[in-house]
Amino acid sequence: MHLVLLTAWTILWFAVVERHGGFSWHYLRTGGELLYAGSGSPDGGLNLYAHHPELQMGPVSFLTAGLFNPFPEHVGQFLAAGVMSLLGLLILVVVGRSAAWHLLGTGTNHQRLRQRVLIAGLAFIPMWIEVAVRFGHLDDVLALFFTTLAVRALTLGNPAATGAFLALAMDSKPTALAFLPLLLALPRRQWLRAGLWCAALVALAWLPFLLSDPQSLTAAKFTIPNQPASALHWLGVDDPRTPPWDRPAQAAIGLALGCVAVWRGRWPAVVLLGANARIALDPSVYTYYTASVLLGTLLWDVIGQRRLVPWWSWIGLTTLYGAVFVVPGDAARGLIRLAFVIASTAYVLLWPVRDRRRRHPRPHTSAPAVPGQATHRHVNEAQDRSTTAPELPPNAS
Repeated sequence: MHLVLLTAWTILWFAVVERHGGFSWHYLRTGGELLYAGSGSPDGGLNLYAHHPELQMGPVSFLTAGLFNPFPEHVGQFLAAGVMSLLGLLILVVVGRSAAWHLLGTGTNHQRLRQRVLIAGLAFIPMWIEVAVRFGHLDDVLALFFTTLAVRALTLGNPAATGAFLALAMDSKPTALAFLPLLLALPRRQWLRAGLWCAALVALAWLPFLLSDPQSLTAAKFTIPNQPASALHWLGVDDPRTPPWDRPAQAAIGLALGCVAVWRGRWPAVVLLGANARIALDPSVYTYYTASVLLGTLLWDVIGQRRLVPWWSWIGLTTLYGAVFVVPGDAARGLIRLAFVIASTAYVLLWPVRDRRRRHPRPHTSAPAVPGQATHRHVNEAQDRSTTAPELPPNAS
C-alpha cells in the first residue's frame, strides 16, 4: 500500500510539473547528439568536452540521453521525464530493501520501516520531480540512482558491484566523487577489489576523451555566477563567478566528512554529507541541487536511525526548497542553507544514535560479517529472541 501511495504521489507531481518541464534538457539532447556524431562532427565525439566545456554532464549521461534523440524533441523530453520519474520510485524501493537487509536480525518491525519509507518518500518525491521533470537533469538522476544501487550492493556485501555502481555515478556526474567513502564501509579485505572496479570503470569512461584531446580538462574550469542567495556568498566569498579553489574544496570536504562518517560507524550519512558540501560551497542555488540532499536524508532516516518520523527529510525539504518561496531576501536564504548544512552535518556525525548492528554473535567457522549479511542460523536465533516486533524480511521495501 505504501508503494501505491507513493506512485500516486509521483504521478500527481509529474502531472503538475511536466507542462513546464525540461528546463535544461537541451543540454542533454545536444550532448547526446554530439557524442553519437563521433568523428563526423569536428566538435563532437571524443572532442565533446574540449569544445563544449558548458556541458558538465558525464559521458554515461550523454550516452543515455542520446537514446531519446530519435524521437521528436518534445516526445523525447516527455519520455525521458517519465523514465526519470520512474527511477525515483525505484530508488525508494531499493532504499527500503537495503534497509531491510541491513537490519535483518535486529528485530526491526517491518511495518514501521515501510511507514518510514512512505513518510520520507512523500518529502523525497517533490524534489525528485524537480530534478527529473522540471529541469530534466538526467546526469543528476543517473548519479543518484547509481549511488542508491551502490548502497544496495554495500548492504549485500558485494564489493565489485559497489565499486562499479559508484563508478557509473561518477561517469554520469563528476560531483558523485563525494560519495566515494561508501567503499570504506565494506570490510577492509574488500577495499582493493571494490577500488579496482571503481577505478577501471571511471578510466574507461573518461580516459578516451583526455587521450583524444587533452583540452578536455578545460571543462573542469567552467565557472558559473556566484549568486547572492548562495551559502558561499553568505560566507563572504564575493567573487562574481566560481572561485578556482571552489570545486576542489567541495570534493575534498565531502570526501573528508564521508570518511569521518564511516569511521564513526555512520556510513548511511555519506551521501548527505557529500551533498551538504556542495550546498555549502556551490555558487549557485538551483533547486534541483536539493534532490541529492533529499536522497541523503532518505538514506539516513531509513537506514541510519530508528525514529518512525523521518524528520531530516522534511527539514531538508522545507528549509532548502520551501524557503525559496516564503523567505524574502537573498542573505536570509543563504543563511538558512548554511544553517541546514551545519545542523544536519553535526547531527549525523555527533548526535548519539542507537546501535542498530546485529546483536547475535558471529560463528567461529564463518567469515567476518559484512554489512547486510546474515546466515540462516543467525536469522533464526534473532527471531527466537525478538518477541516485541516481527522480524524484518529481506525484501521489504
